[in-house]
Amino acid sequence: MVSRVFRIETEVDKQRTQLLRSRLRDTNTAASPVLRSLRGTPHEREVPLQVWALDAAGDLAGGLVGHTWAGWLHVTYLWVDEPHRGAGLGSRILSETERIAHAERGCRGSRLETWDFQAPGFYRMHGYEVVCVIPDYPPGITEYTLTKRLG
Repeated sequence: MVSRVFRIETEVDKQRTQLLRSRLRDTNTAASPVLRSLRGTPHEREVPLQVWALDAAGDLAGGLVGHTWAGWLHVTYLWVDEPHRGAGLGSRILSETERIAHAERGCRGSRLETWDFQAPGFYRMHGYEVVCVIPDYPPGITEYTLTKRLG
């Protein structure tokens, strides 16, 4: 007999989060031949990928935080400090990250999200294509998802 009584909780719980993520991954892998084919390969798990640019004093001038998974690079954050903008540093950071993802990790594509006031034009200039637009997310802002084939 299945219980129909549940207790709903809302606190952040890292252990339950990991358990839920693991169970969801197992469910998805069981349901998808593509995800099953990743088992035992370097693409099976998310692997962090970070590229940093330091100025002459060793201070952070810019950087990219992301990860690779399933043959894709996911760019989470790309930022360049104001004094260094417009000099090509963001392009160099992005290019180096894409090179590592493709040449060293076998990634075939890259994806990212950006807002309308951030850098959709910058990414288009680097070969990314808009695949999703979410207006008013958050209110008054448009979010873009962009992808690019690597290699």
